[in-house]
Order: sequence, then C-alpha cells, then structure tokens
Amino acid sequence: MTGLNGKFERLKEHLKRLGRVGLAFSGGVDSSFLLKAARDVLGDNVLAVTGRSLSFPARELEAAVAFARHLGVRHEIVDSEELSLDGFAQNPPNRCYLCKKALFAKIWEAAGAYGAETVIEASNADDEKDYRPGLQALRELKVVSPLREAGLTKDEVRRLSRAEGLPTWNKPSFACLASRFPYGQTISPEGLRRVNLAEQYLLDLGVRQVRVRFHDQGRLARIEVEAPDIARLASDEFRDLINTHFQSLGFSYVALDIGGYRSGSMNETLPAEAARPGGNPC
Repeated sequence: MTGLNGKFERLKEHLKRLGRVGLAFSGGVDSSFLLKAARDVLGDNVLAVTGRSLSFPARELEAAVAFARHLGVRHEIVDSEELSLDGFAQNPPNRCYLCKKALFAKIWEAAGAYGAETVIEASNADDEKDYRPGLQALRELKVVSPLREAGLTKDEVRRLSRAEGLPTWNKPSFACLASRFPYGQTISPEGLRRVNLAEQYLLDLGVRQVRVRFHDQGRLARIEVEAPDIARLASDEFRDLINTHFQSLGFSYVALDIGGYRSGSMNETLPAEAARPGGNPC
C-alpha cells in the first residue's frame, strides 16, 4: 500500500491490533482525526482523555467536549495543572517533557480504570523534525503514536480529515499557552490569563491563526499572525484598537512580528545543538 490511502489503511490496521485504548485528546486537528479513526475501528473500546489547566483555554476545552460528544465517544477530563509541577513555572527548555510526563501518567490512570492496556496520542510525522522534548516522555511511558508510525504528516492529516467530513480539517494549529513565554522567563497564572485574553481579542477580530508571545516579564507583547493579517492589523482601522486593548491587559508595548506566525518560534532562541530534533538543551 502506497500513497495517502495506503498510510490511512496502515493506521487503521495498527489501531485494530491495539484493542481497547485511552486516547490523549486535545480537540486539535491531529487528535480529532485520530479519535474519529479509532472510533471507526474500535467502536466503544476508546476512551478520550483531555487535560484541563490554565494553559488550555476554555474555548479549546469546550470544542473538545463537543467533538467527543458528536462522535459518541466516552470522554473524561483530568486536571493537569502544570504550574504545580516542580520546575515547570521556571520554564526550562525541557518544559514540555515535565508537562507530558505528568499529564500522561494521569491519562494512563484513567485508561487503566477503563480497562485499556494502551494509551495513544496524536503527534504526526512532522513532529520529528522539530524540537519536541515531550516525545521523550511518551517513549518513557510507552505511549503509542499511530499517526507518526503510519508516516502521516500534518498536511496529510488535514486532507484525510476533510475527506472524512471533519470540521477540524482546517482548524488553526494550537499549542498550550505556556509556549508563549521565552525559555527561562517565569510562567505565572496572571501571565497565562493575559496571553489568553490577548489572543481571544485578536480571534474575535477575525484573525485565524495567532500567537501572542509574552516578552520582558509581560511588558512587551509580540503578535504573530499569518501574512494576510499582518497588513490588516497594522492598518488605521485596527492598530489603535489593538494597542489600547493590550495596554488595558497590562502590556506597555505591542509589537507586530513581520516574520509572521510560525510554530515553535521560541525554539529559535535555543542553541543550535539543543534545538535540533532529539537535541538535549539541559
């Protein structure tokens, strides 16, 4: 089997061999597609588990709940407040490892109570090309990554999602709000709240894909949006509105990054050896 359809068939064959599973479900493009595929293959032998924390906006949690309900999949929510983890708030380069290790331990617990012997998650083949310290936690906890093992990329997941009629096929990419803070800068509940409100404001203005990066201990907000929105946000219609609103959130300065949105832009500040795939910055 070759090509996209071949990868999809390999994914379904892999899922069929797993039996009852617990699935880490964020409601994003990848995990929504994986949940649909798992439900189609395994029926009721799927438990979706979503972590609830300050770094996961209410809008994302509500979307995840609605999607699981739409599919008729059993869904559990576990509290996974990362800021309580030793060292997480200090935002080290292996922050995602600390988070994933704790979250997936809770997902394993929920899955075990459901009678599942396997936990699966939705990282894709593209994730191996970037600095992803969380993947180490998945290996240590023996979490299975069916999309990666099938060789499916993000673009291919979107294409298959569209063919399957999933509303998430063109959903903007999302990463936890902790990723908005430069490594080494403290992550606080107040900082997460301000980032969330700032991004929600821009989404309400019609921006599709956005990151508000939290610099200089919260004095500077750096906005990343896709190219078509850069000129729009810099226009007379929006510039003063955004500046005024962001200042009401406590930002002294507001910058629009002309480089535009790019996933993992905070990794650009890491040493080259640390930021390469599989690198260890610690």
